[in-house]
Amino acid sequence: MGSFSMWHWLIVLAIVLLLFGRGKIPELMGDVAKGIKSFKKGMSDDEAENQAPNKTVDHKVEETK
Repeated sequence: MGSFSMWHWLIVLAIVLLLFGRGKIPELMGDVAKGIKSFKKGMSDDEAENQAPNKTVDHKVEETK
């Protein structure tokens, strides 16, 4: 009662293919992959900004006579 047989999975797969079509699933997975890559790139950019050392400028004060 709790487990699914091979026939159940084949019917579910057929319904998914009918709903989304053959070409739509690879497009969807490609979009997910692009989103993950973009997220990782954004995270690494944030880490690089946080790790950059702060630059200081030394000012020389000239004494006037």
